[in-house]
Amino acid sequence: MSHENLCFSDRIDAGRRLGAAIAREGFADPLVMALPRGGVPVAFEVAAILGAPLELLIVRKIGAPGHAEFGLGALVDGDEPQLVLNAEAMRLVKPSKEYLEAETARQRLELERRRRLYLGDRPRISPEKRNVIVVDDGIATGGTVRAAVQALRKVGAAALMIAVPVAPPSAIASLRRQVDRVVCLATPHPFHAVSIHYDDFEQTTDVEVIALMRRAKGEGA
Repeated sequence: MSHENLCFSDRIDAGRRLGAAIAREGFADPLVMALPRGGVPVAFEVAAILGAPLELLIVRKIGAPGHAEFGLGALVDGDEPQLVLNAEAMRLVKPSKEYLEAETARQRLELERRRRLYLGDRPRISPEKRNVIVVDDGIATGGTVRAAVQALRKVGAAALMIAVPVAPPSAIASLRRQVDRVVCLATPHPFHAVSIHYDDFEQTTDVEVIALMRRAKGEGA
């Protein structure tokens, strides 16, 4: 399924091509979960092709003290948000319990703010006992997706598929060991960046996410 030089017009094109590939997998009665923001336009098209419900899976990085870009783990959205820590990063940094609790609380507030912004008071669709497809617009390192997978396992997802238009071969190989299925349209080697595999890779805005989720819920544009 992988074509090293595959390029997509935009996230809509990528979503339609990804949806067609997933449809051939026979993954029964799925729940499509999008990683915002860039994963939402892709996942919207996937869900439309599959006739599946669309939900958001918001993930917030837990950064190291003084080095926010270095991830100690992530907080993953849910009825009870799941904290997923990277054991190796924790051993290297050794953050204090107080720091970890304060940063987790801060990211939990941001996670809740984003869910309210994107979805208002709409009820959450639970992944428990569901066949879940996690969709993003591409994978660079795979850290966010791995945290999402671990959290979904904890809350009892029946089966997990990772579906992305493009990712490095190493990330896909690692993820295959953690989920039931992986659908990735392109695994270029060497891998440089997700963006170079799109003609249009403009940042997805909050307004776009809100509009797409409203459409997915049958509320119009």
